[in-house]
Amino acid sequence: MVKSVRELTKGDISLTVEYFLQSSPEFLQAMGVDLDKLPGKNAWCKIIVDDLDQPVTHKKFYYLIWQINDMPVGHSNINDIIFGEEAFMHIHLWNPVNRARGEGSYFIKESLRYYFQEFRLQKLYCQPYALNTAPNKALQNAGFEFIKKYETIPGWLNFNQFVNLWMMSRDNYYNQIKNPYG
Repeated sequence: MVKSVRELTKGDISLTVEYFLQSSPEFLQAMGVDLDKLPGKNAWCKIIVDDLDQPVTHKKFYYLIWQINDMPVGHSNINDIIFGEEAFMHIHLWNPVNRARGEGSYFIKESLRYYFQEFRLQKLYCQPYALNTAPNKALQNAGFEFIKKYETIPGWLNFNQFVNLWMMSRDNYYNQIKNPYG
């Protein structure tokens, strides 16, 4: 099994959008998604397309595709990007078969290179729904530092909820690369 991470292309946009639009309401709510905030497919694809060709310093979003044997199996993206400072990461394995097997932690670690290099970030945050154990465990296993649990609306698709705020600093990321086994 060969795992890889690459930048999203225009051909991948519908895959990322359909992951949400074809998921069950129960699954989306377990991720903290407010079903009333989901845009239609065309509107959502347009948001991503319009941002895709922006210079890196002006991007609102940046997407990566996660692959196993050259087949897309998930994605990660960042938003709330302040170039050279910070961004917020989102992580999604599309198929339940690939969840709870350590795949998420692997893909998160591989995605960090893109985020820290391309955006020159000092800090990368992720704030999954506190009740969604899988992403919280994957972030911990990927070396993120737990900051706090608090109540917020964490993204444009979410309802008000308790989230766990995780953070990876630039220094911590580069220390992990130098000494990957602790």
